[in-house]
Amino acid sequence: MATTGLIRGMGSFFKECEHPESRWSKCPHEYKIRYRNAAGRQAEESGFATQDKAKTRLAEVYHARKNSPQSQRKAERIQKYGVMQFADYVSEWLKGQRDLSPTSQRNLNSLLRNHLLPAFGSRRIGTFDHKVVEAFIQTMERNGIGVATQTNAFITLKTVLLDAHRLGLYEDSPLDGVKAPQYDPTRAVIPSVAQLQQIRSAGNDAFRLVTDLMSGCGLRNGEAFAVNINNIVADDVYRITEQVNQATNAYARLKHRKVGEYRDVPLPARTRHSIEWYADTYGTVDGYLLRNPKDITRALPHHVIDRQWRRIKKSGQADIPEGMVLYGLRHFFASNCLSNGIPITDVAEWMGHRSVDITFKVYRHLMPGSISRAAQVLDLSLAA
Repeated sequence: MATTGLIRGMGSFFKECEHPESRWSKCPHEYKIRYRNAAGRQAEESGFATQDKAKTRLAEVYHARKNSPQSQRKAERIQKYGVMQFADYVSEWLKGQRDLSPTSQRNLNSLLRNHLLPAFGSRRIGTFDHKVVEAFIQTMERNGIGVATQTNAFITLKTVLLDAHRLGLYEDSPLDGVKAPQYDPTRAVIPSVAQLQQIRSAGNDAFRLVTDLMSGCGLRNGEAFAVNINNIVADDVYRITEQVNQATNAYARLKHRKVGEYRDVPLPARTRHSIEWYADTYGTVDGYLLRNPKDITRALPHHVIDRQWRRIKKSGQADIPEGMVLYGLRHFFASNCLSNGIPITDVAEWMGHRSVDITFKVYRHLMPGSISRAAQVLDLSLAA
């Protein structure tokens, strides 16, 4: 596509025929032009007999766009924000993030403080392009930053840059062609059944209940801490309605859900017995089982179970797989479901993932040989 004699941002002219560009001046086919209109959308026009006429039209469109009120406002935004340092731009952007939960706000501040601001704090926001973003990802990889943190840092940077792109600070998105950090499913370390039995027996009764809820129902840590006997809505169904927020240690809405929303999950008989045994043994407060040891009117803080987990790992009293974290108990639930043929769409819903794509990326490796099994099933029908 030819751009000879055109300034950057003016557009391009071309021919849709079999002749090479060197023959365009002699072939009879008409020229077409492509440019971005005043709204920033790509547009095309055709019917130009000569290259000069195509260029003249591109120049007319370009100057009209530059002189439009919309373009002038864009130029003012570029002049105001384009030279702004990343740190200052983010400070302005943060004022609009008013709907974040306390945990999300804390995580965002941590990503900015530890990764984004050290890398880009003084860089002018208008100088970002795909090479800058790629270099940032590569630097995180070289420094051994965990893939989950890499992904969260990239998503935060992406959100900020898309905000700047909407203001018109870039002709092309600085994220075009950038390959996001890839989650490595082998990092989802999952205990065996025997290891799970050792883990659940290594802590106190509260720890055992959390273990059963996470491995048996797929609850997140905070959701397990908010277990309520009234949420057993059927012998085999548990309703997850809230979680204990890690930042505030108070009851809060579920992740990715609005206040009042819930999700129902399968309740294995052993997990139901664990809930009922704990309630019978220790009692409940408004149906809640796990309470703050120092004040039973308050929720169980995250650190109570986290400390037990660290102690168990350090003591060696349970055979814990290398690299496993407490969240691996929830991975066990997903593994158990998928290895027993439960559809991944159901697993995604029970685990509270925003989309089945997330479940697939994390747990696809737990469905080995699915293509081979499908081929065998199809062959049986074809041979019938």
